[in-house]
Amino acid sequence: MDPTLKLWAMVVVVGALNYLSRLSFIAFFARREMPPLLSRALRFVPAAMLTALIVPMIVQPSLVPADSAGPRIAAALVAGAIAWRWRSEIATIGAGMVALWALKSLL
Repeated sequence: MDPTLKLWAMVVVVGALNYLSRLSFIAFFARREMPPLLSRALRFVPAAMLTALIVPMIVQPSLVPADSAGPRIAAALVAGAIAWRWRSEIATIGAGMVALWALKSLL
């Protein structure tokens, strides 16, 4: 089998499985009430996913060049403090980026 065809077949299969897994969850709860514990737990999914994407880029040595690790960690701490204090996504992103740019220009 041609490697390109294998790749596209895999993309289609994985896409179909992803779609079906999401559809099954939606279809299951379409006519049922979601349990309160599950509903409460699902509120934390976006924050957990964002954290799982961002933290490795900040602290993992193989992903961060050595000269930019310090400013990234400091900017992440600033953004975390802003998020904790004001609970605003826009303010958190803005403060984190401003802190990162300021620290990179100073160092």
